[in-house]
Amino acid sequence: MIEPGRPGAVGPDAFLEALRASYVRWTGRTLLPRAIGPDAARVALFEAPFALLAHDAQPDPLFCYGNRQALALFETTFEAFTALPSRLSAEPARQEERAALLDRVTRHGFVDDYRGIRITRTGRRFLISDATIWNIVEAQGRYCGQAALIRKWQALD
Repeated sequence: MIEPGRPGAVGPDAFLEALRASYVRWTGRTLLPRAIGPDAARVALFEAPFALLAHDAQPDPLFCYGNRQALALFETTFEAFTALPSRLSAEPARQEERAALLDRVTRHGFVDDYRGIRITRTGRRFLISDATIWNIVEAQGRYCGQAALIRKWQALD
C-alpha cells in the first residue's frame, strides 16, 4: 500500500486511517462507518464501488494507493500504479489545469466539485466528475499527500 522508505512514508493502516480521518476533517462526511477497524477498512476501501486513489507528499508525487476501481479505471496494476508520478495521470496539455487544482486543494484543504480529463496507462482518455480531492494529514498535523474519491467517470475514446 505505502512503500517503506519513501520520504514521509507511514505504514498502510496508519496511512488509510489518516486518509479516512482527513476526509472527515475536510468534508464532514465519512468514507466508511467510523467503527470499522483497520483490517475491515482496508478491504472495504479496496473493494468500494468508487475509485479511491492517493499520492504521496514528495515534490513530484507518486501514486501510493489505488483501490480496485481506480486500478481498473486507469487500466493498470497496483505495482505499476504506485510507480507512477501522479502528474502523468493527466495529458501534457492539461498539466497546468491539474497543477491549479492541486494548488486549490492545498490552500483550502479539499475540493468537492472536480471534473476533468485523465488518461489510462494505455493512453485512453476518460472524464471524471463528482470527484472530491483532499489533503491527507496525520493526527500530529503532518501533511502526507492528497487523495481523490471519484464517483463518476465516462470513457472518451
